[in-house]
Amino acid sequence: MGGRRTAPGTEDRPLSFIERKRRDQLIEVTIGLVAEHGYAAASLARIAQAAEITKGAVLYHFASKDAVVTAAHAHVLDALVADVGAAVDAAPPDQAPAAYVRRMIGHLAEHPDHARMIVEATVHGDRPASEARWKPLAALLRNAREARGLGPGTDPRTLALIIGGAIDAIIGERLQDPDYDAQAAAESLIAMLETAAFA
Repeated sequence: MGGRRTAPGTEDRPLSFIERKRRDQLIEVTIGLVAEHGYAAASLARIAQAAEITKGAVLYHFASKDAVVTAAHAHVLDALVADVGAAVDAAPPDQAPAAYVRRMIGHLAEHPDHARMIVEATVHGDRPASEARWKPLAALLRNAREARGLGPGTDPRTLALIIGGAIDAIIGERLQDPDYDAQAAAESLIAMLETAAFA
């Protein structure tokens, strides 16, 4: 993650390579702490200790604990959006919803710390607008129906909400049981989606 300094008097200068690397380290440390111990336990002191720097050094890069956590949450969301977006862009329009489901579940199953970070951020008030969750998938469903030569069909918003809930449940189960086969669950969800959206 790039960005600007938060230390007084340094806001107008771009970050140096070393400063960017330290910020990246602090973001990764924060993701791990929030994932393992929860938001409340990820204090500035604990972040500093895990990064092997002083609390003052953390505050040089971020104005507060909330600023570090916000940056960590943004990093996790950016990685998820980039990964899922690349999978969707690589798929033909009629297969984009399946690519979305497969990669969303795949990414979060492969990065359990990211999944936990998203859960913690949501619980502690950094909840994305509902529309941000369902609208992209609803658009993919509409486009897929058009690509298959089908009419409007079932309300894409409703389907997107149902699929989003199922993805959350699959990832929740995977977080509770690392042996749970999330990819097999993704394929089952895709089969259900095919019936509900395109049959």
